[in-house]
Amino acid sequence: MNALCGSERGQFYQGSGVTPGHEAAGIVVAAGANTQTPVGTHGVVFLMDFCGDCRNCRRGYTDQCLDKRADMGFSHDGGYGKYELVHENIFFPVDKDISLTDATLLLDVMGTNAHGIARAHLVRPDIESAAVAGAGPIGLGMLAMAKIILGQDVPVLISDVVPWRLKLAEQQGGLPVNLKERSFEEGMRFHGLTEVDAAFDTSGKGAARQACLQLLGKRGVLVCIGHGEGLTLDVSPDLIANERAVLGSEYFCYNEFPANLERLRVHGDYLRQIITHRYPVGDIQAAFELFFRGETGKVVIEQ
Repeated sequence: MNALCGSERGQFYQGSGVTPGHEAAGIVVAAGANTQTPVGTHGVVFLMDFCGDCRNCRRGYTDQCLDKRADMGFSHDGGYGKYELVHENIFFPVDKDISLTDATLLLDVMGTNAHGIARAHLVRPDIESAAVAGAGPIGLGMLAMAKIILGQDVPVLISDVVPWRLKLAEQQGGLPVNLKERSFEEGMRFHGLTEVDAAFDTSGKGAARQACLQLLGKRGVLVCIGHGEGLTLDVSPDLIANERAVLGSEYFCYNEFPANLERLRVHGDYLRQIITHRYPVGDIQAAFELFFRGETGKVVIEQ
């Protein structure tokens, strides 16, 4: 199994020297010497082949490994092939009662977004309102994880230009803002808020980051998750006077898997809404074409 991701756009349109796929779940069919994972074990593959020995890895920051060996699906063959060869340390076992399709949620959807919220909590532990820029699969995942981690009663604004995605976000409990109809700030006020404590940009768009910054109240925190464009700051009014913070958040740490696995067990029905389409590997072309048109949640290739 492997879930599609927007970061594979370049590989899809321009080609790739390796087999793509970095949101993989599967079953161990062979194990090398001195490994501990039995053949037949179900699990998921962590994107970053971290060394385990550097200063960051020893402290648990495996997303910031100083001697990374691979980015699976980008530098080395990933999950769209029949087999994927991985180091044992980046394989996370999952019990067989969780489907492999559901297990893919542990990666970009849950892992990346739970990590983003943890980053926000470093400087703002009392988040009582939030905004999410972008209602693609990562944005929908952020909405879901915000509801799970921060609380169902915490209002979460979510913006996009695709009505289909905004309808799905509303079904998940989000407060939708169609940017073709109103600005993010106007949408915030439409939903009865005057500011938010935390904003999460999953779009990677500079305009979205700027809009998120303007929604923040005092002590507010902006977490940039989507790679892409920049952000312009006027430091005194934007950061110092209001004691705001702007943070980056890159993927997640391997040691965050167990907590997210428990969340998947408890909130599986809710999280499963994000997976809207499933295709066999033979239809991967059609799956990507539909995905890049924007009217899907998470799309999973089932083998």
